[in-house]
Amino acid sequence: MLIENAALTDHWYVVAESTDVADGPLAVRLLGRDLVLWRSADGRVVGAPDRCTHREAPLSNGSVSDGCLECPYHGWLFGDAGRSVEVPSSGPGRPVPPAAHLPTVHVAERYGLVWLCLADEPAGTIPCIDADDDPAYRRINSGVETWTTSATRMTDNFLDISHFPYVHVGTFGLQDRTAVPKLELQQLDDDFYGYEYTVEVGNEAGAVAAGLEGDVITRRMTTGFHLPFTVRSTIHYETGLDHLILLCSSPIDDVTSHFTFVVWRNDDHSTDPEEIISFDRAIGAEDKAMLETVPGVLPLDQQATASVQSDKPSVEWRRRFAALLSP
Repeated sequence: MLIENAALTDHWYVVAESTDVADGPLAVRLLGRDLVLWRSADGRVVGAPDRCTHREAPLSNGSVSDGCLECPYHGWLFGDAGRSVEVPSSGPGRPVPPAAHLPTVHVAERYGLVWLCLADEPAGTIPCIDADDDPAYRRINSGVETWTTSATRMTDNFLDISHFPYVHVGTFGLQDRTAVPKLELQQLDDDFYGYEYTVEVGNEAGAVAAGLEGDVITRRMTTGFHLPFTVRSTIHYETGLDHLILLCSSPIDDVTSHFTFVVWRNDDHSTDPEEIISFDRAIGAEDKAMLETVPGVLPLDQQATASVQSDKPSVEWRRRFAALLSP
């Protein structure tokens, strides 16, 4: 199974939005492992296996009070860093056995998202989005969904433009624009490797997001990947408007994934954000509908599937991803 490859635990994955971790515990699953998230007394998110160290009851069925997670079975309390702070049956003042403490995972909050790394020490990094620190841009989060498809299929799709005239005819794809120009791959910045391109798209459904009139408009774009499963696309419009999209896919298991996207725009910040990203949601729904019909993990053996020049970005991602899995 793909998710059993130990190299995957070295990297960071989105499992929730920060707002999802509120008053109570939150159950999440990542790389086949059941985890629980809660906020400690100082507001930081703590992540740990979703089973009590006592009799393995799911802690996500418990409650949180004053930053401590209470097991629903025997009331054991776990605080910051997963430390067991109280065993009610032992009575006050009795020492807590060392085995009572919960092992925790690495947690980071960035871009309104909760990222987890399951390794003892992370080897991967969370990609840097400069626009997040630029007051000219606003960030719009979209929520985290579950897609019944492999994160490998999702990453391959997000790097591809040749499906636009077919999968995205309901949003921006033009059925008579099927040819893809020669793509040249390059290091886009410190974190993303990909390509620049120009594409003509339909504008009837996306006029609000584009801020432009006309049936067909031209987008100047870049698309690149950050291993293992993060993709960033940037759209530059002739008006000076920039629309950046971070696409995050996280394996729940081999064929089920968390998905979220985050948008940054240097637009009129008073515009309703949901009005802006509704177009991106519709595009994502088209991708989801197609990908959920394609079974299994995308083969990493390049000989197992046919590829052409328009697949160059995905071929390179697959090569680098396969190397990551077999260092």
